[in-house]
Amino acid sequence: MDASPVTRRLLLRRFSGGAAVFGTFLLPPHLHAAMAAGRSRHGAHHAAPVKPAPAPSGHPLPVVMLDPGHGGKDPGAIGVSGTYEKQVALATALELKRILEASGRYRVELTRSRDVFIPLDGRVEIAQRRSASLFVSMHADALADHSVRGASVYTLAQNASDAQTAALARTENSADRFGGKSWQSASPEVAHILSSLVRQETRAGSVRIARSMVGSLDQTLPMLPNPARHAGFVVLKAADIPSVLVEMGFMSNPRDEAALRQVTHRRMVALSMQRAVDAYFAGLPRAGRDSGAAAAPAG
Repeated sequence: MDASPVTRRLLLRRFSGGAAVFGTFLLPPHLHAAMAAGRSRHGAHHAAPVKPAPAPSGHPLPVVMLDPGHGGKDPGAIGVSGTYEKQVALATALELKRILEASGRYRVELTRSRDVFIPLDGRVEIAQRRSASLFVSMHADALADHSVRGASVYTLAQNASDAQTAALARTENSADRFGGKSWQSASPEVAHILSSLVRQETRAGSVRIARSMVGSLDQTLPMLPNPARHAGFVVLKAADIPSVLVEMGFMSNPRDEAALRQVTHRRMVALSMQRAVDAYFAGLPRAGRDSGAAAAPAG
């Protein structure tokens, strides 16, 4: 029997796959341990005490999904000197992938590793197929006001945090990620409860990675005022994967564009993002790191 802690996300997967679900999984881990100890004491005169199974030699590495924005026929923002956002996003994502993989702590996947177009829904589906523990979308957008510069970090919300963010965000975020076949056998009441649990947990994880990302980027990069923002970005709509969108700067600003063209600057951005990813996973319990479940922020 699998003795690993049962997270909300694991419950969702087993439920959607038709597996039997028993009420005892709701007991906290310390009560499970107490019950197991009691059973061992009662049976000690019949058999030798049962020792805990040894820990596996290696836990499965969490999957970090990096999403370089745009690509192919969609260049994204075009800088004041002609730099394409799609190129900057991919180059920085490849550098971040290299740094994260070198740590040996993660499996790192890309929604695109070359100059191809992938629809927004397709990016979310790729992350879900790969059972991603974290989704980081990387961009360098443009604004009509060329004086605006600095990095910013976004999470999903129905309403934008401000007018500037609303101008950046996509608005078509109404699709329900739990509307597929795996939920058709559930009663509406049960499906609603399970989806609410997972969404709540995912939102908490998204807020945690956003805070970590802002704190790390702020150490090395110019930042927008109030850099932690939210809006209805379609690419962040995976209901079961903590997701964040990072604007590394604005191609419409000459200084931001010039910096993002430089390999050394992109490496600095990638290192800052790596510190944020490390801090995020360090704050998760072991089960959360293995399963991709989000942990609620302290307080």
